[in-house]
Amino acid sequence: MSSGLVHVIDDDEPVRQSLQFLLDTAGYAVRTYESAIQFLQGLDRLEAGCIVTDIRMPEMNGLELVRRLRSEGVTLPVIVLTGHGDVPLAVEAMKAGVKDFLEKPFDDEVLLMAVGAALDVGEETQREEAERQKFETMLASLSPREKDVLHGVVAGKANKIIAYELGISPRTVEVYRANVMTKTGAGSLSDLVRMALLARF
Repeated sequence: MSSGLVHVIDDDEPVRQSLQFLLDTAGYAVRTYESAIQFLQGLDRLEAGCIVTDIRMPEMNGLELVRRLRSEGVTLPVIVLTGHGDVPLAVEAMKAGVKDFLEKPFDDEVLLMAVGAALDVGEETQREEAERQKFETMLASLSPREKDVLHGVVAGKANKIIAYELGISPRTVEVYRANVMTKTGAGSLSDLVRMALLARF
């Protein structure tokens, strides 16, 4: 089973309690919140996992919450729970980056499967984020000229083209490329390009 905390946000206490009981019973760690505002108050110490939120809540609804999370750079997968008439709102939420939406009343197994899938996605996102930060640090250690050469490599340019554009010899480009490979620890050209793309170089 995937690790990670399931954050349940719903202003309806009986719904919160039943979701907590269901998820507890299935072996998930759960934390509940009675509003999106209460959830956002703890954003600076947010634990990894996924979010299950009702779409209709006072003060801030589920869609507004998703938009706020995205603007804050929070990448946790979100599942929204919708009432019968809320499908257009749920579709809007999907466009805003929601992982899944479930119509009430939903089957317990369907919710548990959605949570399991969201936690898997969340773990993958976290791994990628950690990798991205590592690559960013590596790429920051390159000299300005090494970065110029890397930009050329990522753009798919041949050494002689990079050399011509930078006003240096192809042999010098090879030296810079070798330095870049050493500093980043890339095992191959495809490794190097993947690093640069993941680090949004």
